[in-house]
Amino acid sequence: MFEGFETRLIEGAGAEIFVRRKGEGPPLLLLHGYPQTGAMWAGLAPRLAECFEVIVPDLRGYGASSAPPNDPRNHAYSKRVMAEDMVAMMRTLGHERFQVAGHDRGGRVAYRMALDHPEVVERLAVLDIVPVAEVWERMNAKEALKTYHWPFLAQPEPIPETLIMADPVFYLDATMASWTKARDLSAFAPEALADYRASFRRRERVHAACCDYRAGATIDWELDRADRAAGRLIECPTLVLWGEDGIPSTGEDLLSIWSHWCERVEGEALVAGHFIVEENPGETWRALSTFFEA
Repeated sequence: MFEGFETRLIEGAGAEIFVRRKGEGPPLLLLHGYPQTGAMWAGLAPRLAECFEVIVPDLRGYGASSAPPNDPRNHAYSKRVMAEDMVAMMRTLGHERFQVAGHDRGGRVAYRMALDHPEVVERLAVLDIVPVAEVWERMNAKEALKTYHWPFLAQPEPIPETLIMADPVFYLDATMASWTKARDLSAFAPEALADYRASFRRRERVHAACCDYRAGATIDWELDRADRAAGRLIECPTLVLWGEDGIPSTGEDLLSIWSHWCERVEGEALVAGHFIVEENPGETWRALSTFFEA
């Protein structure tokens, strides 16, 4: 994977971030989601690197990045701190302003970055998500069954960690397959799937992912509510992409939801489940390249 990409470790905001980089165009940051690593972008990043300087990190606690200890407020795994990791990393790479696309948890880091650091985010793409506050406040029986991992992973340590570590690869594979349109693992490249499995076999990575969701149930929700109450909006142009069979697809129209959070928003549904980058790389590439080249 990532042939010709430079790799290095860069200090973030209290975590060492593993990053891959290639290309000489405008900087484009690509963020992965749960339960994956930056490897989810392996099929798309080389194509995007033909027009952009593509930067693909592993978020703190995931993949080859470090996993700092959590704290009682879950601040260490808040999307605010994860966004600060990315801003620090990009500055080290020489970029004070850049474009960003994020899938799943990476999308939450990306939109938090756009809210907290509007001066650095030029354009934003969020893939198959709605804001954290919208997830919790729209939760009903149907959504709870579909997104049971939100309350499960947010349970106190060591409940989810212990249960997952009893058979981490089974949990990972079953979870990912259930979120695809085909309900199997056929969309995932063997090398990428091996990277996800290797990360998930390590208890500290499973623990970090749980802390990510504990933050989602606490401080991330608090920050969203505070921004909404203050009338703060994402200022940069925003693209919303989602799978027609993705995780948020059964609720209200996604563009309608995001219009309450963004000054300028556009988007579309793609033929895919949750993992649109890997399930439908051609259409995802088309939508992202068109938007970021505008």
